[in-house]
Amino acid sequence: MLNILEGIENSEYNNAGDLFGVDANGVTDELLGALRQMNPVQRQKVVNQLVRPAAASRGSRAEMEKHFKELPAHIREQLIKSDLRLADTIIYSIKPVSQKSVRIFEPQDTREIGLKSLSEGRLPKGQALLVSGIIMLCGVAASDTKDDQMRTNFGKLEAIPALANGEFSLKANKKIIVPEGTSNRVFCTENFHGVSLGYYKLANPRLIHDDVPIELTIDLGTTTGIAANSQVYVGLHGTITTP
Repeated sequence: MLNILEGIENSEYNNAGDLFGVDANGVTDELLGALRQMNPVQRQKVVNQLVRPAAASRGSRAEMEKHFKELPAHIREQLIKSDLRLADTIIYSIKPVSQKSVRIFEPQDTREIGLKSLSEGRLPKGQALLVSGIIMLCGVAASDTKDDQMRTNFGKLEAIPALANGEFSLKANKKIIVPEGTSNRVFCTENFHGVSLGYYKLANPRLIHDDVPIELTIDLGTTTGIAANSQVYVGLHGTITTP
């Protein structure tokens, strides 16, 4: 704990206290013990860093900072030591729409550029993702080969009505982020000014920890009118911890 605190003076996070779990209810005995071992000047600098008001971050980063206390201890420690930092990202997967239920992230997935950004449907060790928004787009590949899947021209969900009228859900480690029965119509943004095509901004962003299963399922009422080799692109947009 002491060696971590000594590096906090140079932390890029103005709410570094959240990484230690410091709040209005007080601090841990471990933290108090580490502070007592410091010289008075160093102790005051660390305390100032821990309690000063959070900076006015914006967008997904600001949302991630609100969830610092929910991060696993090993990730919080690495953020404080600057072994990990925050970065923008989109975790994505492309899957064929050939049946009424489509699982976007699966245990048998292997990372492939242009198809899937995750292996085994989970984040690698040391990464945690704050899901700020979800993207869903569709297109029709020229064939069922991987190369044609990768070069699919994705566009508005409205182009495949059976898909636009379906539902989706998102869970991580069995915890619900978006409940079952949520309409895919939230991705129909063709006529929305100022909103990216197929983008759904979560009013309640949620954190996905490292090395836990991510389950995003699309359920359709019918496959009528869905062309052969139809594909769906799903991306989880937000802020992630990364080296």
